[in-house]
Order: sequence, then structure tokens, then C-alpha cells
Amino acid sequence: MKISPIKSEQDYRKALKRLEVIFDAPENTKEGDEAEIVSLLIENYENEHYPIEAPDPIEAIKIRMEELNLRQKDLVGIIGTKSRVSEILNKKKRLTVDMIRELERMLQISASVLVGSYELVSE
Repeated sequence: MKISPIKSEQDYRKALKRLEVIFDAPENTKEGDEAEIVSLLIENYENEHYPIEAPDPIEAIKIRMEELNLRQKDLVGIIGTKSRVSEILNKKKRLTVDMIRELERMLQISASVLVGSYELVSE
């Protein structure tokens, strides 16, 4: 087991191939420990070289709605009226603090995501 830092794309591909081989190794074995360390190295490299930006708040709401099989009408009462829900989801109006609190509670979306900025669509 020779573990070294991932410094290049070639190192990254090599680490991915090695992880494929040892991925299902039992915990608390030499290969299991190696898999844990290699996966941490891969994760660190990916976070540094392939960062994933969080979706804007409205996209996050839509993603969560899809995950929970919710429709726009299911947000009536959480965001407001049917027309208010439509305005929010179509980026014609901004989320208010009260809406953010309710969405965080009901949809389990972090407030830090919901307070992010996004462009309104002009009419």
C-alpha cells in the first residue's frame, strides 16, 4: 500500500482506478484503510479542481420539490397564494424572510442556500 498525494490528472485517474479495485474492502483491514484514505484524497482533489456551485435558491426549491414529488400548488400556504408561488418560482418576485423560514422548515433546505442571490426575470 503506497499512498501519495494526488498532484495531477494522471495521479487522479490512477487513484480512481485503485479505488475501484479496493472499494468493497472490509473495514479495519489494510485494503479497507487504504480505500478510506484514497477516497479522502480523491474528494480533496475533486473539491479543489472540480468545485460544484450550489444552485440558486429557486433552482434549489425546484430540485427539492422534484425529490419530494411536490407541485406548485403544494407550496400554497408555505410561500403564499397560488399567484405568489408562481411569481416566486418564475423569479418575478424575491423570497421574503418569512418564506425562507417556512421553506427551510417544510422542505429541509438550508437557509444559507435560500438566501443566495438570483436574478429576477423582468416582465
